[in-house]
Amino acid sequence: MAVYRPPVLPPSEITPQEIWLDRRRLLAGALAAGLLGSGQARAAPLEAAKGGYDPGEPLTPQKDVTSYNNFYEFGSGKSDPARNSGPFRPEPWTLEVGGLVAKPRTFDLDALRGLGLEERVYRMRCVEAWSMVIPWVGFSISALLDQVEPLASAKYVAFETVVRPEEMSGQRGAFQPLDWPYVEGLRLDEARHPLAILALGLYGETLPNQNGAPVRLVVPWKYGFKGAKSLVKITLTEEEPPSTWNILAPHEYGFYANVNPEVDHPRWSQASERRIGAGGFFGSDRRPTLSFNGYAGEVASLYAGMDLRAKY
Repeated sequence: MAVYRPPVLPPSEITPQEIWLDRRRLLAGALAAGLLGSGQARAAPLEAAKGGYDPGEPLTPQKDVTSYNNFYEFGSGKSDPARNSGPFRPEPWTLEVGGLVAKPRTFDLDALRGLGLEERVYRMRCVEAWSMVIPWVGFSISALLDQVEPLASAKYVAFETVVRPEEMSGQRGAFQPLDWPYVEGLRLDEARHPLAILALGLYGETLPNQNGAPVRLVVPWKYGFKGAKSLVKITLTEEEPPSTWNILAPHEYGFYANVNPEVDHPRWSQASERRIGAGGFFGSDRRPTLSFNGYAGEVASLYAGMDLRAKY
């Protein structure tokens, strides 16, 4: 099988790194007009204080973000996605949005880019006690939901990912670690929170195959397994939808997956984390885990009155 490579952008269309790193100088429209290749998209410059977008911490090196992650569709090892995702074809692509909505719709990539791309820097926390700080390019899930007009009966948002065993080596073979497709879910108010986005890129570039191309879920106050990748379907429902890891091991992975340092995983502590890329890839930069991954001020009100030990 021939290896597919996404289109390469000419150097003239890529913002120089020294300018990009000074994110407040990034001009409105730069991301949409050049970096993600759509003249129809809109973009806004990053505002460090706006909605907690920028945690004010050093970015994880791009090479670490794109070479160390979980994406079981390409294998269970952290380096498997980068090594095995070459044959995957993220274009053309469509995302179907339906269920309890007034205007069900199928979006292509140009339509998704047109929902208003922004650059957002988020802490991302894995349940395995490691973390990264990643600059995503994406749009608020609310912008998508507004297009389909959820009905009053809609209470949850279900996410479903692609199944292509011919392109995704982790979906082939007699032994499968997970059931496919990978599914996830959020409450509707969680999905509408300004911090929750659908990402189409990172580091100012088109989202790599190994990181969930072409569109993935990013919910920065939750553990990383909530970040469903290569989405093909979003459905609004009245009942809580299933989620893959909660089905597989409900005693280890709760539906809510909110970062709570006081609740240990059955096989390791969640009280501290190792920041990947700080002091070398496996450096000694271990730090206390922050409640809601540091976004408590923005999201804790969503869970007022809930027992976050029981609703983990």
